[in-house]
Amino acid sequence: MLSWRARALNLGLRLTVKRRLSRIRNPNHEAVEASRRNLEAITARVPAPPSGVSIEPVEADGIPAEWVSAPNADPNRALLYLHGGAYTLGSPKIYRELTWRLSKAARARVLAIDYRLAPEHRFPAALHDAITAWRWLLSNGFESRRLLVAGDSAGGGLTLATLLALRDGGHPLPAGAVCFSPWTDLSCSGESVKRNARRDPMLVSALILPTARNYLGDADPTNPLASPLFGDLHNLPPLLIHVGTSEILLSDSIRFAKKAETANVDVSMKVWGNLPHVFHLFARVLPEGRQAIDEMGRFCQKRYDAHPGPTR
Repeated sequence: MLSWRARALNLGLRLTVKRRLSRIRNPNHEAVEASRRNLEAITARVPAPPSGVSIEPVEADGIPAEWVSAPNADPNRALLYLHGGAYTLGSPKIYRELTWRLSKAARARVLAIDYRLAPEHRFPAALHDAITAWRWLLSNGFESRRLLVAGDSAGGGLTLATLLALRDGGHPLPAGAVCFSPWTDLSCSGESVKRNARRDPMLVSALILPTARNYLGDADPTNPLASPLFGDLHNLPPLLIHVGTSEILLSDSIRFAKKAETANVDVSMKVWGNLPHVFHLFARVLPEGRQAIDEMGRFCQKRYDAHPGPTR
């Protein structure tokens, strides 16, 4: 049963975020800059992590990043986190309320990277930054069996694209990957884009395709390194996917999971009823968000503890 907090959150998002997004007629550079300013204002109100959580700025081979470590984090385990924001917004700072919780749940250090954003830096800039950060982790002594990759929304799609690029490049793969409401199809062909246009309490269907173009530029939207749904999914590590039933991106998760299962990938997917896009971000007030993060933590710990086989 949906908690009263989730129902209140859905209503609040509909009256604030979705209403504001609905006023955008063209997500051009000017609109992106306005959205970034709004996000900066929100960032200033994000509660600080609790006492004992450490935040350490770092450069991952030129990529700005930060280590987020809960007190129980194993220093030999890491989670590379790729934030969402439609490839145009977001930063590790605004995600600290989530990343410290992920560090605690996974009992691992979280490396959250500040990858380059569109439209200033179009595809494949974000992908290159994610791969650079992955290589940096390996070069700093982490074994691939002690590493996972995770991301939400655009960052979830970027997580899966990173797996494809690492596999095809002959690089070691992580022990697993976690995706919250991943954007896997930048051609925006999923039937839920239209079917859930009214139901989604936060995202606006009319903006999704032009927003994809902000990242893609002239690139093919079916390029698997931009839209991993269209890739060969064989030999990927185990995956955990979370998504809500009312999301316009619901089809992105369902179609990807089915295709991955057909390719014999170990996929665990949970569809949460009537919860908003990346509801994990609201774990402070949302019991479902805390439950989902706990589930994510169990998945990560299982993957870290699995028999590794070759690692480097």
